[in-house]
Amino acid sequence: MQALIENARAFASRGEELSHLEAGQSPGTLFLSCSDSRVVPALITGARPGELFELRTAGGVVPRYSAGRPSGEAATIEYAVEVLGVSDVVICGHSGCGAVTALVTGADLGGVPAVRGWLEREATVTAAAKVPGSGEPDIPRAVQEHILIQLETLRAYPCVSARVADGRLRLHAWFYEVHTGRVTTHDAGSEEFLPL
Repeated sequence: MQALIENARAFASRGEELSHLEAGQSPGTLFLSCSDSRVVPALITGARPGELFELRTAGGVVPRYSAGRPSGEAATIEYAVEVLGVSDVVICGHSGCGAVTALVTGADLGGVPAVRGWLEREATVTAAAKVPGSGEPDIPRAVQEHILIQLETLRAYPCVSARVADGRLRLHAWFYEVHTGRVTTHDAGSEEFLPL
């Protein structure tokens, strides 16, 4: 923690570099990802302050839209699309995702009831492929399927579907390998995740 405090103190020396941010924000991209500490959107993309509007949730889950039951996640998405006018939304999953692993393997989440409730209520994964010869779940494939499910959930948001329909908003599904730094993107033509 002390190193974080020291860096926060030193950050003030960059005030001149950041002064333009006082006027407001106009990010071009909403970046949705997992809360995992190994996933750092600005580091992955090289984004500067003000370039990404971020939403991070357990498992990178996008909750289903419900006008009668708004959530902080839905408010963030709506604000990014309607107020900030982002032109792109990236949903980025990652290797070794604990939430998807727990869902696929049926892990006991009794000790973390809020996590269990969130995943039971909002997350869906399809049957994961098996690693050839082992019979074990293919977690990277399961995460990729999870990303695509979240993308479809996002498409159901009225503000998102309207802007996608009129061409003002593009949606992207990315998969980040935490141990290599490699990022792939879903290609609708081949239905594969290919290098950016």
